[in-house]
Amino acid sequence: MKEYSIAKNDSGQRLNKFLEKAVPRLGGGQMHKYLRLKRIKVNGKRAEASLRLSEGDLVQLYLNDAYFSPVREDEAFRLISSPKLTVIYEDANILLADKAPGMVVHADESGDADTLIAHIQAYLVQTGAWDPADAASFSPALCNRIDRNTGGIVVAAKTAEALRILNEKIKEHELIKKYLLIVHGAPTPPSGQIENFLRRDEKRKQVTLHSARVPGSKTAITRYRTLAKNGGLSLVECELLTGRTHQIRAHMASIGCPLLGDGKYGSNEQNRPYREKGQALYAYSLTFRFGDGAGALSYLNGKTFRVKDIPFVRKYFPGFQLS
Repeated sequence: MKEYSIAKNDSGQRLNKFLEKAVPRLGGGQMHKYLRLKRIKVNGKRAEASLRLSEGDLVQLYLNDAYFSPVREDEAFRLISSPKLTVIYEDANILLADKAPGMVVHADESGDADTLIAHIQAYLVQTGAWDPADAASFSPALCNRIDRNTGGIVVAAKTAEALRILNEKIKEHELIKKYLLIVHGAPTPPSGQIENFLRRDEKRKQVTLHSARVPGSKTAITRYRTLAKNGGLSLVECELLTGRTHQIRAHMASIGCPLLGDGKYGSNEQNRPYREKGQALYAYSLTFRFGDGAGALSYLNGKTFRVKDIPFVRKYFPGFQLS
């Protein structure tokens, strides 16, 4: 028997949603079966899948140990019956997905198997685009990453050739990524370029900026322009000329305009009135700007793809149109 004591962060959610995260190996059909058989209880009593959990509740699972063994990331797609995926564009070679804030792209140190790549692979299996049973089959893979709390476009390769080409093009900076973000205050000047050196502190999971190169640092360049203002907030577009960890967040904070909702590089006092749970940052635009050697992906050259909707833009700048 395994027990889970419901903490504050898990309270208020349905029992079935909690079980999907706590026991990813337990499918929906099995979950309902074991609820009927009273092998899943809450506070020692039979419970319905729709039960809203409260802080202090005790979820008791009388299940085989196999259900609690870690899920291998390359097998996680098999546990997803209904992929949560917004596809922006898809062809025989690539898939562009609009990742929702809060979802991880790959399994992280928490071991969370509910990842973007798992949902993409489940979607491709269910649409017949990928057969994992074929030993010679290529496993669809991601070409870029986005932080858990950042939303936006992520590129997946559906073939080995596409993965090789895209990895090379990303290395050569031939995929142009633009972000929309909301910052406190107003950047001065309204448009410009921030260039310095960024060093990552692995222990603190944070970066520091330096005007001169220091050991372990890398060049960081961000181009920005202000698109709109609303009270004490500004809507800003950023283009990454280098792709460093937390680059936009650190750069905007360095000019006195931290991102709305960013507790790491911003101010909790500034953020508190807005009650945002994560930074207002979205990778909203991707342009393929290839030089030579795009091969099988040359048809993508010059094409731009954008997300259709960004919740925080709609909330704070309702009159702004994504173009």
